[in-house]
Amino acid sequence: MAVTRVDGVMRQVRERLAARSLVPGERLPSIRALAQSLEVSKSTVVEAYERLAAEGLIAARRGSGFYVCGRLPPLSLAEIGPALDRSIDPLWISRQSLEAAEDALKPGCGWLPPSWLPEDELRRALRQLAREPQSSLLEYGRPYGHAGLREQLARRLGDYGLQVGAQQIVLTDGGTHAIDLVCRFLLEPGDEVLVDDPGYFNFQALLRAHRAVAIGVPYTPHGPDIEALGAILQRHRPRLYITNSAFHNPTGAQLSPLVAHRLLKLAEAHDLLIVEDDIFADFEHEQAPRLSAFDGLQRVIQVGSFSKTLSASVRCGYIAARPQWCEQLVDLKLATSFGNSPFNAELLHELLRKGGYRRHMENLRARLAEAMGDTLARLRGLGLQPWLEPRGGVFVWAQLPAGLDAAAVSRAALEQGMVLAPGNVFSLGQNAPDFLRFNVAQCQSPRVFQLLERAMEQARRGGGPRSNGG
Repeated sequence: MAVTRVDGVMRQVRERLAARSLVPGERLPSIRALAQSLEVSKSTVVEAYERLAAEGLIAARRGSGFYVCGRLPPLSLAEIGPALDRSIDPLWISRQSLEAAEDALKPGCGWLPPSWLPEDELRRALRQLAREPQSSLLEYGRPYGHAGLREQLARRLGDYGLQVGAQQIVLTDGGTHAIDLVCRFLLEPGDEVLVDDPGYFNFQALLRAHRAVAIGVPYTPHGPDIEALGAILQRHRPRLYITNSAFHNPTGAQLSPLVAHRLLKLAEAHDLLIVEDDIFADFEHEQAPRLSAFDGLQRVIQVGSFSKTLSASVRCGYIAARPQWCEQLVDLKLATSFGNSPFNAELLHELLRKGGYRRHMENLRARLAEAMGDTLARLRGLGLQPWLEPRGGVFVWAQLPAGLDAAAVSRAALEQGMVLAPGNVFSLGQNAPDFLRFNVAQCQSPRVFQLLERAMEQARRGGGPRSNGG
């Protein structure tokens, strides 16, 4: 059914209610003001308000206007921000990847196949822990997390030039938990937060959950576009900037030293805090610069995780920050989750301590390098052009041949049982309609490229139904 102008006005109000920018008791814009801002007639706004009043969402007060009434509906991330085609909705892409059958092809997902992970090493470590007299199976962990693991992480960070003590490291249940804690700690609803464009799509979803306003920063092969960032900082007053340094997601780029220094100078001048998501650090053959090392954790918070390299089930991550902030983050962690899994931390400590993780990563980097070369060659054979040739890692950011839309290709692929990641999922400004992100570890089957070619041909013909919902 066609969407009318009245429907459009109602959707705008519902989105503001869902985003908590309108709260119970607050007066809605006047009929004249809303009509002018949305460029519709006053009668359209009157009908929209009357319908919303009939639904019990707003109420009219004689001589005063319309007000939000009652309680707000439960938070719905899908209703915050513009309505998106499901094929470019970040939450929908995550669901498709997680709910796909075990034998489904998932070149658009963000994790390694189970066969690439160290199952035998994990089982040996599990057997060893089971024999320990003091088992972490039964008790809560310490507030900061496993002391031995934090000491190991401090030594690892020292290899990147970041000198920290164990008291500057707080363990979490993975990278997402870490960033969520930082957002809870630093953000208030309505705060502006910078994210890369293109950038990791779950940052956008997480910021929606915190009712923050995301602002995109154009990304280049060497890091954020410094000129564009400077202009954004002149117009806005963002609280945070969330970014990657090593093997940027989705582009596979690495931060250059020059961009890192210029970025930190801008951050200091504009009182900007930076969250450096470093979950791909162990995929590097050669270390890229780290903002946290240049800055010494003064205005940079580093976040890391082992979910991508070790196991998605063994959720263990960390936050490295100023000592006084760590104290407050620990309190917040206790208030919201009462800690993190001591068993997962003990298991990771065992693998790091005995060298199993190091051996696994050496093999994994070699395997990924071979997969990267093969995937780049096959994509070029189908007419896709990589944005850059990554020096390692998991991701390739590739542009489709002229005239093809990534969302249309992704819908056609999904009909054939293959999950792709279209570019505008990663672009806050919807600036990547002809890009796809490929996970090279998930591109080992020749069927991936056979189905991709078929989906591209179907998209050229305009085939396949366009989906607006589940």
